Amino acid sequence: MRAKRIPGLRRRWLLFTLLAGVSVLLYVGLSPGGKLRDGVVRFVDDVQSGLAVARSAADSGESGGRLSGGRTSPMEGHELWATGAALAIGTLISEDLTCIAAGLLVAQKVLPFWAATLACLVGIVVGDILLLLAGRGLRRMAWESSWVRVFVRPEAIQHGEHWIERKGPVVALISRFTPGTRLATYLAAGLLGVSIFRFSVYFLIAAGLWTPILVGLSTLFGSAMMEFWTGYERYALVALLMIALGLFGLFKVGLPLLTRRGRRLLWSRYQRAIRWEFWPPWVFYPPVVAYILWLGIRFRHPTLFTAVNPGMPQSGFLGESKSEILAGLREAGESVARWRLLPASENVECRMKELVDFMNANRLGFPIVLKPDVGQRGEGVVIAKSPEEARSALESAPQALIAQAYIEGPEFGVFYVRRPSEPRGSIISITEKRRLWLTGDGVRTVEELILDDERAVCMARFHLRKHAARLDEVPGPGEAFPLVEVGAHCRGSLFLDGKRIQTAELEAAVDRIAHCSPEFYFGRFDFRAPSEDDFCRGMRLKVLELNGVTSEATHIYDPANSLWMAYRTLFTQWRLAFEIAAENRARGHPATSVLGLGRLVLAAWKEKGRTADRRRRFPAGSMDSPVDNPGESRAESH
Repeated sequence: MRAKRIPGLRRRWLLFTLLAGVSVLLYVGLSPGGKLRDGVVRFVDDVQSGLAVARSAADSGESGGRLSGGRTSPMEGHELWATGAALAIGTLISEDLTCIAAGLLVAQKVLPFWAATLACLVGIVVGDILLLLAGRGLRRMAWESSWVRVFVRPEAIQHGEHWIERKGPVVALISRFTPGTRLATYLAAGLLGVSIFRFSVYFLIAAGLWTPILVGLSTLFGSAMMEFWTGYERYALVALLMIALGLFGLFKVGLPLLTRRGRRLLWSRYQRAIRWEFWPPWVFYPPVVAYILWLGIRFRHPTLFTAVNPGMPQSGFLGESKSEILAGLREAGESVARWRLLPASENVECRMKELVDFMNANRLGFPIVLKPDVGQRGEGVVIAKSPEEARSALESAPQALIAQAYIEGPEFGVFYVRRPSEPRGSIISITEKRRLWLTGDGVRTVEELILDDERAVCMARFHLRKHAARLDEVPGPGEAFPLVEVGAHCRGSLFLDGKRIQTAELEAAVDRIAHCSPEFYFGRFDFRAPSEDDFCRGMRLKVLELNGVTSEATHIYDPANSLWMAYRTLFTQWRLAFEIAAENRARGHPATSVLGLGRLVLAAWKEKGRTADRRRRFPAGSMDSPVDNPGESRAESH
């Protein structure tokens, strides 16, 4: 395989530089006119044998003669140039030790101060630029690697690029004064694609401050500087970390305590730490993952759960298409909220026309729901209240979107299970999804209302970002301010256990709808109904989404429920998934292999949405729900 070239550096120039450096070193060490090598050897031998004279006990002639081989004047001419080149090349191995050695040579009158400093400065800056170029050369290979994208999101890369461009001078200066951080810092800068010219200037300024200081201190203090530097290199990084932690505590805890806003935001962090419903997935899910692994051993197939819904790709594990699943419910007719798939396209005008055609054909008006065809946890869902908001949503999301009628009324999550051997299924969980509203008093601003509300403050930073343009508004007395519009817990909705509203009529209605989806046995419906009474009676239900095997019985997020109750519910849910999947396996429906599931996870991490070889399970013409539906009026869908 042909080797890849580093952009801006050809291999022959790298070889030339290496040969030139070796030649200079040989010249300095072996040339008859330069006795530097002999002086260094004698000096090292004297130190090892204990015969070296301390600087305090030596006169100027002796201290200058032993290292330089009796030299009483600085080098000149070609000998000076050769020694300077050797120092410059030495910085490519160890910048700081080379600067200290240069200072010792100045103290011994081997080199003038300006020459030693300039040689080290040139070598340091060139070395920094080479590291930056190496990072740039690895940039394309690193970010296009599927393995790297498993752990690093494109958004994180973009954020890092913007940050290092803004903080470039500070980064260069801090890394220059902190041994142990330069290699990683400069390679990272190259990987993030910073401007080579701009950062070369930063390197020059930082090295221009650092090099004269280090060479000068070495000239004045000699061997004492070497001993100090050994300790400094050992503890500099630790000291920097301690200082950083101290500053973090000061700015993140100390200063916020001085303002009411800061105190409430600290209270928000505390609430999110002690209330498990707000814990991040990497904290909450390890016990659940461990239990799933144990179930895999018990049922002799680690990915058996992917056979629980043979009618869905991988049973709805990850990256499933919402439009394909909704198309599978086409026999449910009016029980599914009207929708249409807007294919991925950079042409906003075409997609806007499709959206308008869909709304006109179904006698719909604004607001209209726009959401990604592939997505989880309410991410990317927009409730557009005007054509301008719809256009903005389409411009910001070139991927495939679903346009769906906005259904007024309360929203509920219903978890349904059915064994293949049983004619009817059952409901194991009902969740009331309450959107959060604030009530104005004519005095406090929206920001103050968010921070004062005991529920809203738990997600204060999210709400403050979302409503940044309206934080200074003062709602009038009794005026309602909608804080949350999407029924997702991670978007701020309050989830309550709805077991009290479960009825036989509701269970029968859900079972009828579930039977409309081919080979569906396990998952959660998201419903809306005009009222809670209609929902309990199983009347006028509208399916918004149907989620597969990785959906949750979301009633566990009721603040009244304990962490143990949540784990017990999820353990029961996953045990049922494996049991139903085992029945389906016995009926001839195979589970996805571990390798196949791994590929799916990689594809999702790379944000490709679907694997390239995934086949559509429904014909293209079934993507649009029925156009003419006299049972659903325009007023009902608003």
